[in-house]
Amino acid sequence: MLTIGQLASYAGVTIRAVRHYHQIGLLPEPERDASGYRSYDAAAVVHLIRIRTLAEAGVPLARVRELLDADPETFAEATAEIDRQLRAQIRALQQHRRRIALLGTGDSLALPKEVVDYLDRLRAAGAPEAVIEPERDAWILMAARWPEALPAVMADKVAQLENPKVVRLYQLIGRIAENWQDEEVLRETADLMSELLQQAAASGELDRQAEIMPDEMFIGLMDAFADASHPVVARLRALMAERGWTGWTRIEKREP
Repeated sequence: MLTIGQLASYAGVTIRAVRHYHQIGLLPEPERDASGYRSYDAAAVVHLIRIRTLAEAGVPLARVRELLDADPETFAEATAEIDRQLRAQIRALQQHRRRIALLGTGDSLALPKEVVDYLDRLRAAGAPEAVIEPERDAWILMAARWPEALPAVMADKVAQLENPKVVRLYQLIGRIAENWQDEEVLRETADLMSELLQQAAASGELDRQAEIMPDEMFIGLMDAFADASHPVVARLRALMAERGWTGWTRIEKREP
């Protein structure tokens, strides 16, 4: 007869596992002998090995008892079902791995590929990370609220980068990020923003803002997010107001 330690050793499990199987009713717990010890026979070793084999194969412990008592046909059906579940779990884990691999610098977190590509283009145009990071976070909010509009919006944003003045704007914003109290650069930035907005208004681009972003409360949330991101935003908004513009996420010409 075997002690619990010997049983565990012969079956290739831990004593803790044996006690757990006793607790959940998978392995019958023998009565104690006159000395107060429990002893196990060869049948217990065989039973425990079968439990261990099923568990190592990925069978949930909740289903091990069912399989231990199953006839060949039921056993085959149950293992086939468990195999399907395991394959589904493997596919899910593989998808998680693909997503983790795509995270890279963090741009891919909660952002579609169109935005990630756009941010990469901004970097290539010379925009520093101090500019990229708040822009990325703003696009995370936009992607969550208006995912269906994002592909067209990003196509427009990419096309705008063909304009040297837009690239110049991002370069100026990069300089502001390094020294946001440089009033000369701030005013140059506001002048350039105003010029670009005038062009967008003339082309009808600004008129489409309300159609793309109709949620006034969310626009307010985005504006508050921008204001909190850096103290320079408030100064730029004031300079833009001097030039006749209101808003930030959705900029509009102020009525005279």
